[in-house]
Amino acid sequence: MPALPQDPKSSIRKNILALREQLPPDRRAAYSEAITGRLQQMPEYRQADTVLGYMNFGAEYASELWIQQVLADGKKLALPRVNRHTNQLDLYWVADRENQLAPGLWGIREPVVERCERTTSLNEVEFALLPGVAFSRSGARLGYGGGYYDKLLALMTHKPALVAAAFALQIVEHIPQVATDVKVEWIITEEETLHCVA
Repeated sequence: MPALPQDPKSSIRKNILALREQLPPDRRAAYSEAITGRLQQMPEYRQADTVLGYMNFGAEYASELWIQQVLADGKKLALPRVNRHTNQLDLYWVADRENQLAPGLWGIREPVVERCERTTSLNEVEFALLPGVAFSRSGARLGYGGGYYDKLLALMTHKPALVAAAFALQIVEHIPQVATDVKVEWIITEEETLHCVA
């Protein structure tokens, strides 16, 4: 019996995750540092008072470097937590990574509900750094498959600057898109600051 054709998104996801895993840790650290420097230089970041970030896991860009910088710059930081009842992301204000975060779903550090204030207005966010597995130069984003960020961004009436931090190897030619997929405006890699034009 012939094997069923693999979903193109799953295939891209699998390939890019494998490539990312193969990056030596020291190179990944150097790339992450370069990306953090580029993020800091962005006028959109510099002008924002309130930002949305995420805590990294596995072999992805070390967003904790950027989170550290956000707090050092005195910006207001919102971080996501998976709500297992609604299957959506809830955002919480975080000012102290040591005391306000703990490993949650999939071992990703998340805000501890009892120690953080929940964000009531998503529209306060002016700059959003989004995770992802792969991106196209037109801004298409392929996440981990849960659709969490697409659902979250759909709730925002005011769109913040949507930015992705990724290694250059995560940029692919084409990502199949559906109507609910939200594109990013910027992709920051260790090599370039890419303004996406659809």
